[in-house]
Amino acid sequence: MGTSKKEAFSNTQNLLADLAKALAHPARIAILEFLAKQNACVCGDIVEELPLSQATVSQHLAELKRIGLIKGEIEGPKVCYCIDQKKWKESKQLLAQFLSETKSCC
Repeated sequence: MGTSKKEAFSNTQNLLADLAKALAHPARIAILEFLAKQNACVCGDIVEELPLSQATVSQHLAELKRIGLIKGEIEGPKVCYCIDQKKWKESKQLLAQFLSETKSCC
């Protein structure tokens, strides 16, 4: 969708669409599940957890970082990633609100 069309929708609708886009790939779900199970930031182990190349994993990490679900900090030659707990909580609330307001007509 072009940026001019996004203006026709509410901020909440755009946030939900961005979140849905970020979650719309199984590799990103796998990355989030892996990071959520860790007690610390992960440096370099993510590629070993997925059947994907380093470049592909990096693209998925970039999308998750763009939306703010994860944070990444450079430590030497590696980037360490972890769940951004504040954004995670906001995203959970946004999705819960959206799903609870949706009524079934059938």
